Amino acid sequence: MHRLALGTGFAAALMGVLALGACGEERRRTEEVRSPSGPAGEVYTVAEQQVEDLKPVLATVRSKRVVDARVRTPGTVASLKVIEGDHVEPGQVLGLVADPKIALRLKASDAQILALESRFANARAEFDRTSELQKRGVAPQARLDQAKTAFDVASNDLSAARSERAVTEKQAEEGQVLAPAQGRILRVPVTEGSVVLAGESIATIAANEYLLRLEVPERHARFMKKGDALKVGGRGLGSSGAATVSGRIVQIYPEIQGGRVIADAEVPDLGNYFVGERTLAWISAGTRRAIELPKDLVFKRHGLDYVRLAGSDGKASDIVVQLGQSEAEGDEQKTVQVLAGLKGGDRLVRP
Repeated sequence: MHRLALGTGFAAALMGVLALGACGEERRRTEEVRSPSGPAGEVYTVAEQQVEDLKPVLATVRSKRVVDARVRTPGTVASLKVIEGDHVEPGQVLGLVADPKIALRLKASDAQILALESRFANARAEFDRTSELQKRGVAPQARLDQAKTAFDVASNDLSAARSERAVTEKQAEEGQVLAPAQGRILRVPVTEGSVVLAGESIATIAANEYLLRLEVPERHARFMKKGDALKVGGRGLGSSGAATVSGRIVQIYPEIQGGRVIADAEVPDLGNYFVGERTLAWISAGTRRAIELPKDLVFKRHGLDYVRLAGSDGKASDIVVQLGQSEAEGDEQKTVQVLAGLKGGDRLVRP
């Protein structure tokens, strides 16, 4: 029993020594983290400033102009040369509308022209022969006038027939449906063999002038005005990257629909987007006071964001901060906003 008590006391004493050693080691590590050798490099003084309060809103790619390629003459769609998504140029042939009656009219015109050409040749020959006889004094002047009138009538009838055939040929050419503007085909509502009337559309074209249609919540719309700048993120609603493209609001519609105000913005390089594609845009909802720091002053440790705060005694300590929105130019992030952990007047050093 005495030996057992001595063994138990020795074990308890040994565990106490080990615990004191662990506490001392932990204290030494904490002091090393919170009391580094001192601030190194340039000292940055924290100051609050007015920054734009950017709010994300939903934006949809729209075409400024949606035009229809319409049929100029009734008939049957003989061929279609485009499908949805094709890029077209002004004047490009999109399809051909054929009217069987036009072919019959052309054949009838050709036969009529042949008959009138024969009549014209006979009238010319009769006029030339009568003119020669009248010069010899054999034919009277009345006969010459009659031959001249018949020749003029035959000539005019032949010209009228040729003009009528040209009109029919023009109608056949109007069977070609041409693209009225440059852009992409959105819809082709007909198929080959469809019967169409004059004025019907065989293709809908989104002209290559796109804009972003914004849906701004009512509480933010009062800060928005024509000419304001906005920033557009990457393509797709799942993109979480910083804004990559800048644009400008060009129109604000004076009506609230479902608690949202509709506005249009011009943004360059939207030609590769799908019409109707949605993305996120950031608009200004006024200004607020915030702290912005250069990105290189912030570093991560164990998943947390830290900055190195310079003390009045010449030493530095690492403190946790909460970051907010980031400003980016292209793909390069320049500054970060600090929501909590710092106040104006604090001095920071680069880690």
